[in-house]
Amino acid sequence: MTIPPPAEPASPRDLVGIGIGPCNLSLAALAHPLAELDAVFYEQRPGFDWHPGLLIEGATIQVPFLADLVTLADPTSPWSFLNYLRTRQRIFPFYFAERFHIQRAEYDAYCRWVTENLPGLRFRHQVDAVRWNPERDVFEVDHTQLDPAGEAEALGRTYTRNIVLGVGTAPHVPDPLRPLVDAPGVPVVHAADYLAHRATVLAAGHVTVVGSGQSGAEIFLDLLRHRPDGQEKLHWIGRTEAFAPMEYSKLGLEHFTPDYTRYFHALAEPVRDRLVAAQWQLHKGIDAGTLAAIHDELYRRTLNGGWPDAVLTPGVRVRTAGRIATSKIELHLEHLQQGSRSRLSTDAVVLATGYRERPLGRLLAGLDPYLRRDSSERPRIDEDFRLVLDPSVTGSVYVQNAELHTHGVGAPDLGLAAWRSATILNSLTGKDPYPLPTRTAFTSFGLEEARVPGSRQEKRLTPLVDER
Repeated sequence: MTIPPPAEPASPRDLVGIGIGPCNLSLAALAHPLAELDAVFYEQRPGFDWHPGLLIEGATIQVPFLADLVTLADPTSPWSFLNYLRTRQRIFPFYFAERFHIQRAEYDAYCRWVTENLPGLRFRHQVDAVRWNPERDVFEVDHTQLDPAGEAEALGRTYTRNIVLGVGTAPHVPDPLRPLVDAPGVPVVHAADYLAHRATVLAAGHVTVVGSGQSGAEIFLDLLRHRPDGQEKLHWIGRTEAFAPMEYSKLGLEHFTPDYTRYFHALAEPVRDRLVAAQWQLHKGIDAGTLAAIHDELYRRTLNGGWPDAVLTPGVRVRTAGRIATSKIELHLEHLQQGSRSRLSTDAVVLATGYRERPLGRLLAGLDPYLRRDSSERPRIDEDFRLVLDPSVTGSVYVQNAELHTHGVGAPDLGLAAWRSATILNSLTGKDPYPLPTRTAFTSFGLEEARVPGSRQEKRLTPLVDER
């Protein structure tokens, strides 16, 4: 393609955002009133699209509505969920509904409202490469503008002093199941595409749901509610040792505060890695209400005698999988505690196997010589969510929802999105357009905690016993 890039502003932009999901949309909304900040955000999709396959009727997000794009950093922002309700003349119905947790579909509609009204968002713009230009002391961002069919329409290059990556996560398919997803025929779909294939899955004779997290629970419940009594023909399996509830105690939730994020970041790398693996129930468990609804539905089906034709088995992994003729799928299972193995024949599979951070290697290949990595070859990220780069690079590259290994379980949590966006904007501007609280939890996560810059509190080590 030889289409010349469009004309660029005379001076570099202050910020280019790559990706427009909830995280970067939060940043764009909080950046909007900062008149001195020249920012633009690129997204290759034609519009905002938040887990469309999981917008199941009645399914709610797992954080309170206050965890919108802006409120926990700026309750006065015009981009709040409450202002969205006001503009839709729905503030009184919401008030009387007394809902602390809103439906996923409503959160998606709220974000779409923001994208439709917030300037500086460029959909159908695919970012192809990022480089550092030492001669101009700026980043070069190459992008392709796409037409409505998703085909390349024009090439462009933007110069910017800073970048923020918010490319989100991608559906994860375990290796043993990957050939089934790629092959035509018997339906094997990831939960991310569930609603698009729901009619086909519901019509299948026997359905297996793989994955014991929230998505797996919601899909199993949806299937159960729409199958005839006594003819459910459902199987639900997952690797975790139980269909476990998410930690939702008030003190447990303090793991999703800035206090814990700072504490986690200061830990040694091996300790952080152990914690991330061990804390799955903080963010990968199942909402207690969903578990109760599943049990209620199963119990209802026993009222006339007999048990529903539904099998729920935790602690199981899929070793291998294959097709039987053209109409069946055979899953080879292993029970992790018993060490026993068996085979399961099924007509459709829904993979509620979660998401993984999108790899940044291709996008950041041009910055690789400047990038500093940890012992596992992951990017090092400082407390302010900046990639640690060679000192010769005077600009900053910030990341959103790509810092689980450095900032802990709060990285993908919507409740910390506004605080992280405000932290990034405070760092980028060198000011405090969004003053942030110095203390956010009753829990003291360590015996010695790093003093928060600007805090008036003196955090002292208090002996647990009298050592005199």
